[in-house]
Amino acid sequence: MKKIVMTGGGTAGHVTPNIALFPALQKEGYEISYIGSYEGIEKRLIEEQGVPYYGISSGKLRRYFDPKNFSDPFKVLKGYHQSIRLLKKLKPDVVFSKGGFVSVPVVLAASRCHIPAIIHESDLTPGLANRIAIPKATKVCCNFPETMAHVPEDKAVLTGTPIRAELLSGDAGRAFALCNFTDSAKPALLIVGGSSGSRAINTAIRDLLPELIKNYNVIHLCGKGNVDTSLNAIAGYAQFEYANEELADLFALSSLVISRAGANAICELLALRKPNILIPLPAAASRGDQILNANSFRSQGFSYVLEEEELTNTTLLEAIDHVFHKKDAYIDAMEHSKVTNSIETIMGLIREASSHK
Repeated sequence: MKKIVMTGGGTAGHVTPNIALFPALQKEGYEISYIGSYEGIEKRLIEEQGVPYYGISSGKLRRYFDPKNFSDPFKVLKGYHQSIRLLKKLKPDVVFSKGGFVSVPVVLAASRCHIPAIIHESDLTPGLANRIAIPKATKVCCNFPETMAHVPEDKAVLTGTPIRAELLSGDAGRAFALCNFTDSAKPALLIVGGSSGSRAINTAIRDLLPELIKNYNVIHLCGKGNVDTSLNAIAGYAQFEYANEELADLFALSSLVISRAGANAICELLALRKPNILIPLPAAASRGDQILNANSFRSQGFSYVLEEEELTNTTLLEAIDHVFHKKDAYIDAMEHSKVTNSIETIMGLIREASSHK
């Protein structure tokens, strides 16, 4: 039986693509183990899947001053030695890393143990953790054509992001009932602002509600603690803090999606062929990766991009009208994407690496 060790953590975005690969790996008989941090979000998510989980010491490597800069390198070094011991114990044929700082010592340890390591980079430009790990990687899976220029030519492979199979099989009827909608003739507009929500997007949507519900059923995932109960009685408007299992059904019902531009989120929109408006997280609140992601999707004809600094009731309504009336062109562009089957492409790399160990 082939064995694989997977790693990645810090955010759900560093874990869910790994989970999306589990069924294909299990179908081919791989024995899966997971290395993550002691108490990161990845621990709960992986243990829920019934996959053996091993925690290691991890620390963040920062490019700015922080008192933890003096202690975290020792945590990373400890994690590296723990990873070496784990890999010698587990004896995997290959390591697959989705990134995040916990993955750095695991990839470096794989190189030390002569185990091939495959890295997945979600964003258009590699983050610091993957930049450290790439020299020790066998292959680097890329979401965007532009990423290939930041990775050694012999390592870069355009794969896209693995998407959970259940997202592709939602039931629009279940979503319609869940939202208590009554007019099935109206197309549905889905707003996804991230797990914590976006104040700017939430405010703009709610300001526009009287106008929007004339033509659309509106599904608003507004983030934890952001439900406005005074709006519950508005026909054609359904608000939720977040969606888990229901997300596939909500996607199935939706004709147009408004979303942040996190790499995993927009790859799900591409896989589902959903016309979309991307409102990336501003550069002042991030390293600017969402802006780069969004601009790439705009240049490929997949998305309409509206910068948060330009977000007003007028510009958002104009964007919705534009995308809805041009939705067939957006769908056609996505149909012609070079990223067609991410899971099978990545599985091919895993098979190849496993056979050459």
